[in-house]
Amino acid sequence: MRGTRAQQLGQGWSRACLLAALLCFSFLPLHAQNYTPPQRAPLTVGVWPIPKGPQAQQDVCGRTNFQGKIYGSQMTSSERWPWQASLLFRGSHICGAVLIDKNWVASAAHCFQRSQKPSDYRILLGYHQLGSPTKYSRQMTVNMLILHENYNKFYHQGNDIALIQLHKPVTYSSSIFPACVPENTTKVSPYRSCWISGWGMLREDEFLPSPFPLQEAEVSLMDDKECETFFQTPESTVQYKAIKDDMICAGDISNEKSICPGDSGGPLVCSLNGSWYVVGLGSWSAACLEPISSPNIFTKVSYFSNWIRKKKEETPDADPFSAPAEENAPTLVGWRSFNTGTILKPSICRAFLSSQVLLLQWIWFQVL
Repeated sequence: MRGTRAQQLGQGWSRACLLAALLCFSFLPLHAQNYTPPQRAPLTVGVWPIPKGPQAQQDVCGRTNFQGKIYGSQMTSSERWPWQASLLFRGSHICGAVLIDKNWVASAAHCFQRSQKPSDYRILLGYHQLGSPTKYSRQMTVNMLILHENYNKFYHQGNDIALIQLHKPVTYSSSIFPACVPENTTKVSPYRSCWISGWGMLREDEFLPSPFPLQEAEVSLMDDKECETFFQTPESTVQYKAIKDDMICAGDISNEKSICPGDSGGPLVCSLNGSWYVVGLGSWSAACLEPISSPNIFTKVSYFSNWIRKKKEETPDADPFSAPAEENAPTLVGWRSFNTGTILKPSICRAFLSSQVLLLQWIWFQVL
């Protein structure tokens, strides 16, 4: 994550433009880039004791032991975002994810374009630095992957959500704790201050340096219509609705805070009624280049709250006796897993980038 970060999209050009020019458009500044979110006082995060007992683990979410004030575009401190997870593919970090229950994690569906075989993936929890696991860090095996059945079916980037069932439930601590899932009736007002976090790239050509500390940034939610202006150009002959009902827009253009490759599926969290709710999951945006000229688009979690509840209810708990033996929490060295020796190639989020190409192609054919 760049104290700054981003990734994919633009808007259709006229019939006379070549597709190659359209693909290049996402790297050009957009006409509405001077948006400045309202000024706010720093967000104060309260201190909550971690509840004890199994019932408390089931009923409580969105708490953190961090005390003090958070300021944007910086490395985060340990235990600040205990629901933050890393999604590993064959030993390498590819996306972010969010713990939402003792044995369930949410992420973006596009993170699973390489494979939908559960054994290819692992979930890291309780990490602050991917290169320095602590006694609280855990590597969890995956029992089941559930991608939304309508992902990429009706329009590109839509229904970009996946659920990951762990073989074994996690033990809650100040380092591992779930974020709350909002109800479908939950409304979060535009311009509210919220937070993004992740271990993604600093920009398109710059990896996060060792020991890979978790990054965070404060962003503002944005009204859909206002967000649309960042994906339109004066030359547009077709007004394409880029922000669908299952998406939510957030960013900080003035201070260039954005998601980047490797942040897909990670959390956009807002403090609501004293607890932290995962309002969005990193989905897509413009290319992660300077200057950042458009906000980020996240999967709107409240839109899928009934789907999440239904899938959890109809999916039996994993049989813990059939689960693989517990694995040691790995130390990631560079973009290589110390335990497995697997090298993460620069295509860490090509799923994220290839979705941009597909979307732009679709827009192109719409204006022909």
